[in-house]
Amino acid sequence: MSYVYLPFPIEKVVARIYKTMNINRPEDIDITKIAYNDRIYLTYSEKRSYSTESGKFKLINLNNMLDLKKQREVFFHEWCHLLRHYGNQYRRMPKAFKELQEWDAEHFTRYAAIPFHMLKYIDWKSQTLVQDMSKTFCISEEICQQRVDHIKRNKQVNSNLRKRTISHIL
Repeated sequence: MSYVYLPFPIEKVVARIYKTMNINRPEDIDITKIAYNDRIYLTYSEKRSYSTESGKFKLINLNNMLDLKKQREVFFHEWCHLLRHYGNQYRRMPKAFKELQEWDAEHFTRYAAIPFHMLKYIDWKSQTLVQDMSKTFCISEEICQQRVDHIKRNKQVNSNLRKRTISHIL
């Protein structure tokens, strides 16, 4: 049974950004390439992971003690802060505003890690769906499970709408 998947606007934005970077398949999602294309200085150190921006200078530091999948997750989270947020969370930012930014970055992470335009590469019938996604997209099983849950919720909400069809079977 095929169904209509209606991506959120942010999913469309991520897909558009990736397509301009020629990121079309899961194996193309390379954080070094993304950083380069977005003019972000990417560093690794024993310090905590963070992002910062000053004028045109953008930096993401990833903690080098994290495993590769966690580094990618943290990169997408920090990339969101650079793309979509304003202000320093550690100085005089209202708690509610900081929480909103964190909520947004968590959602963005799922969409950047497993983008809308790559859902066609997922075998939705697999008995090991989440594990397969984790391997394919090099991201934690937790993020993959959250993405699958989101897609299933989207299916429920939009089951009667017929705007844009993805030929996937869930």
